[in-house]
Amino acid sequence: MMQAMIFAAGLGTRLKPLTDTMPKALVPVAGKPLMQHVLDKIIKAGADKVVVNVHHFANQIVDYLEHYQTDVCVKVSDETTQLLETGGGIKHAKSLFDADRPILIHNVDILSNVELSDFYASNYNADATLLVSSRKTKRYLLFDNDMRLVGWTNIETGERRSPHDWVHKAELSELNMYAFSGIHIFSPRLFSLMDNWPERFGIMDFYLDVCANANIRGCVKEDLRLMDVGKIDTLADADAFVQ
Repeated sequence: MMQAMIFAAGLGTRLKPLTDTMPKALVPVAGKPLMQHVLDKIIKAGADKVVVNVHHFANQIVDYLEHYQTDVCVKVSDETTQLLETGGGIKHAKSLFDADRPILIHNVDILSNVELSDFYASNYNADATLLVSSRKTKRYLLFDNDMRLVGWTNIETGERRSPHDWVHKAELSELNMYAFSGIHIFSPRLFSLMDNWPERFGIMDFYLDVCANANIRGCVKEDLRLMDVGKIDTLADADAFVQ
């Protein structure tokens, strides 16, 4: 069985004016809220526990979850006093998870063709597994030949981040470059490494900081079809994607 977390606390600023009156998680796509698409997919994949973080119009999401029909345990991680970003959101929800099994992390605004049960099974006892693909972008995660995370780069600006000196000196052609999907698996073993981190931080900043000592791996899905429902003009495309 699987435990999972859905990131639903964001402000949804790119979906204004819809998000002036509702949270991004409840924006309708193909007749159903984004939250329902993601929840249904995660539960179908075998989740028996799902944690949802809330901030923007939190009461609307809590009310929706109270009426969502499921036998699965769905818990709310309350961030109404402060939006904690992705890393801080996971850290804040620590007490809601079982300590002996990995956590599937999924953004509420991501639709995809990923078989989540297969991806969850691919974790192979890593500290974290990031679902990646070869889609074109300007920001890439960098992996060695064993698909272990070693850094990040923005190919437009030339910026590069890594705890390894050799990565800063390497040619990009010597590294494996992949785009992150927003879907990943987090092992509770990593919580101890978050102890000295602030309340609010991004999970990718954390992964890039600890990847020299923790086993952060990439899982490539070359046939990945993914829709980031982040802007008003993507909603029509999202309807077509779902159907």
